[in-house]
Amino acid sequence: MVNQILKAPEGPPSDVERIKRESDYLRGTLAESMREPLSSGISDDDNRLMKHHGSYLQDDRDLRNERQKQKLEPAYQFMLRLRLPGGVATAKQWVVLDELAQKYGNGTLKLTTRQTFQMHGILKWNMKKTIKEIDGILLDTIAACGDVNRNVMCNPNPYQSEIHEEVYEWSKKLSDDLLPRTRAYHEIWLDEERVGGTPETEELEPMYGPLYLPRKFKIGIAVPPSNDIDVFSQDLGFIAIVENDKLVGFNVAIGGGMGMSHGDTETYPQLSKVIGFCKPEQIYDVAEKIITIQRDYGNRSERKNARFKYTVDRLGLETVKAELENRLGWSLDEARGFHFDDNGDRYGWVKGTKGKWHYTLFIEGGRIADFDNYKLMTGLREIAKVHSGDFRLTGNQNVIIANVSSQKKKQISELLEQYGLTDGSHHSALRRSSMACASLPTCGLAMAEAERYLPRLIDKIEKIVDENGLRDKEITIRMTGCPNGCARHALGEIGFIGKGPGKYNMYLGAAFDGSRLSKMHRENIDEDEILSELRVILPRYAKERNEGEHFGDFVIRAGIIEATTDGTNFHA
Repeated sequence: MVNQILKAPEGPPSDVERIKRESDYLRGTLAESMREPLSSGISDDDNRLMKHHGSYLQDDRDLRNERQKQKLEPAYQFMLRLRLPGGVATAKQWVVLDELAQKYGNGTLKLTTRQTFQMHGILKWNMKKTIKEIDGILLDTIAACGDVNRNVMCNPNPYQSEIHEEVYEWSKKLSDDLLPRTRAYHEIWLDEERVGGTPETEELEPMYGPLYLPRKFKIGIAVPPSNDIDVFSQDLGFIAIVENDKLVGFNVAIGGGMGMSHGDTETYPQLSKVIGFCKPEQIYDVAEKIITIQRDYGNRSERKNARFKYTVDRLGLETVKAELENRLGWSLDEARGFHFDDNGDRYGWVKGTKGKWHYTLFIEGGRIADFDNYKLMTGLREIAKVHSGDFRLTGNQNVIIANVSSQKKKQISELLEQYGLTDGSHHSALRRSSMACASLPTCGLAMAEAERYLPRLIDKIEKIVDENGLRDKEITIRMTGCPNGCARHALGEIGFIGKGPGKYNMYLGAAFDGSRLSKMHRENIDEDEILSELRVILPRYAKERNEGEHFGDFVIRAGIIEATTDGTNFHA
């Protein structure tokens, strides 16, 4: 009966399905392409496979036109993304990643919205050396991109250290257990010799199968009351339930995702929905079975509609839940109660358990670099050299210098002061609540600026904020250069999606705790129009808001925007 209800969409498979099918379990001709000396790029087929190894081929779009005039190929380079479950890295790993960014990359590190590092600007001839050195510090880039489960997020929660440690271990186990089984990564980048046999006999992918998933798959674990990983934006979210200071299990939420396409109402961001509760030791079984449902019934014909959210919405939540329980052989329990207060970070020093301290540092746009009069990268490098704890990347592109002993706190505080590294308290709360994707010049999908532009836009918005006494009022503001949603724009109380050079769609009305999507307020507007809108709306918020009312709630109550009650009416 279940199989009669469930079926994948009809239609010819997309070309990416052909590439995966012919790839010999993600090998393709990558090894040969990376040795080819005449071009700094690789073929489109190999670039599709490269994503499963944690990298994208990009080119510097600032140089594109000039190189075309000179009849040169684009300034090809690779972006390399690490798999870093829960965003935890040791101090030694930080130092080495810093060195690699200087030696092989563009001299910066990008903190992503999925709690990991990206290195940009790596030339083809340096890719293998870079990945080998990353392997030397017990890290990797396997499955950081591609049609597989990606980096598993989990709430850093420095003020709940023991719970975090337990949740982090589960995120690590999920990340490891859900890896592809192919040895392609180890052969191509780490010179592992292939053992004899044929792909069919030597290397089956018991969970993914030879075609892997229809699209990427994202998992996150949140520990209430903080939702800083935006758990409802994940394909699969686990919400930790803590009773009497003990982790008793997780609520299971399915079907979230932020990406969409301009002008295509069949695509939309969506929030996941809670379907039940499981014990901690059951989360791998739940994750594996949900992934196999997406493997079997996701859309392999139209990649724009291939994410799990569309599978859930097409088949129905109850149908997917029934199929999950059928595959599990047991039923989820009733969901437990929980609440989220916000989806931001707690800046500055916080004391955790066991006498350890944690310092959350504001990193605008997630870019670790040395700027004029602000030696951020150098300062963090010097801290990493003396730090005996670890670093934790947050889902908001910030970094926590974590597990600092009382003895080390003074030394690290002095280094923070020496290099002017702060918690951002001198900035407006709006800026501290901002997030932007990398966008131009490296992202091939970008339609407009994001990381390089949002700080300048906030400079101007801050004047309106200050004039209306809102400097210390947190309002989440997010910007992406395209509608793919890397900075989770649809969960910003103020959100911008790039539409073209200097033009953005403006969204309002998301919930401060990440539980409601925004809705488009103005389409294809420039900076002057953005500021004009905010000069009207922000003063109204300052004067008319109820006590404790967040901006996203106010614009709905005031009739400025309608509430998005579900992703399916995001465009309505």
